[in-house]
Amino acid sequence: MSAFVVGLTGGIGSGKSAAADEFARLGATVVDTDAIAHELTALGGPALPEIARTFGKDFIRDGKMDRQRMRERVFSDPAARKTLEGLLHPLIREESKRRIAAAAGPYVVHVVPLLIESPDYRRRVDRVLVVDAPEEAQLARVRARSGLAEDEVRTIIRTQAAREARLAAADDVIDNAGPLDALRNQVAVLHKKYLQFAKP
Repeated sequence: MSAFVVGLTGGIGSGKSAAADEFARLGATVVDTDAIAHELTALGGPALPEIARTFGKDFIRDGKMDRQRMRERVFSDPAARKTLEGLLHPLIREESKRRIAAAAGPYVVHVVPLLIESPDYRRRVDRVLVVDAPEEAQLARVRARSGLAEDEVRTIIRTQAAREARLAAADDVIDNAGPLDALRNQVAVLHKKYLQFAKP
């Protein structure tokens, strides 16, 4: 039987990882496309030779992709961004599909930051769960976590689906404007619901 798949999405800094961690703690299988992208571009990652060929060896540092340098390049050059996506996205799609097929948990939480923008991923999920947070909260979280400047974070936010578009596509919403305990309580309620949906 194929797994019941919840597509978890939200803007940068909305709290997707915190929600996914909590679902994992409760026993769901989490398949995170960002984590897969990191693996592909980490030390010894299978995407590195093609990145070096396409962008140049300057984009590989200490045996892995120089994320800061690549971020600066792709956010200032839409063509470079499309090239990188064309290189990474097929690998991410295949690996995430394989992990969903191998999932051992009662259901799968498939974390896809660009779920709303991607018909391929939308077709793969049974429900869309949006982690929502006000833009000011997103800004504060991302700056605290990564040290990026405010204008860099706002640029990233602008490249993602609008908050309204995500909410319009949602079957379920986690309001993550408040403390971590509030998020955990909402995840616990959804976990019970998804266990029911996932029953054969």
